[in-house]
Amino acid sequence: MKPLIAPSVLAADFANLQRDVEMINQSQADWLHIDIMDGMFVPNISFGIPVCAAIHRHAQKPLDVHLMIEQPDRYLKAFKDAGAAHIAVHIEACPHLHRVIGRIKDLGCKAGVAVNPHTPVSLLQDVLMDIDLVNLMSVNPGFGGQKFIPHTYEKVRQLRRMIDERGLDVLIEIDGGVNEETAPLLLEAGANVLVAGSFVFNATNPPRVIAELKALGNLA
Repeated sequence: MKPLIAPSVLAADFANLQRDVEMINQSQADWLHIDIMDGMFVPNISFGIPVCAAIHRHAQKPLDVHLMIEQPDRYLKAFKDAGAAHIAVHIEACPHLHRVIGRIKDLGCKAGVAVNPHTPVSLLQDVLMDIDLVNLMSVNPGFGGQKFIPHTYEKVRQLRRMIDERGLDVLIEIDGGVNEETAPLLLEAGANVLVAGSFVFNATNPPRVIAELKALGNLA
């Protein structure tokens, strides 16, 4: 299976956001990854619902919305209305996670759960059958361009075993530090969605970088 590639617009040029979205439209990317930060759950503020809606107006790829916010259930419908195809919430931010997953599904979106680097994937065992993807944070959430945390490889392997043993069809998405060195190892460990921000948007030729990530599936 070829990996799904989801460039993160957190690393795009906000003064030329439409241009960068249209570049992704023309590339081999599969999704557009949207990082929403509230300055509370993470120590940074990115952008909110109006910017998500503006991106959606120009995007030809599904919006993969990652809510790094407290009490995300307050905003699920708003992000659905702003164009989200997938919504991932953090396990650490949801004391009633099963209820939130159900609400995402009821809205007609794919439901994801994001997991911080310090959080064991074993905590997903009681909701794994209810979700479509797991977003494994391979950096501490809140800022782009951070250094990849190597323990992520083992967490991917653990999660892959959990999914396969249950016969589930759940995607493993990696968010943070994806580049030409980490990507092949992540795919080998069992990941199948790669979020890439700085690695794509800081490149001289972003579409080529996206194509090279996509081609890694040929090595499997």
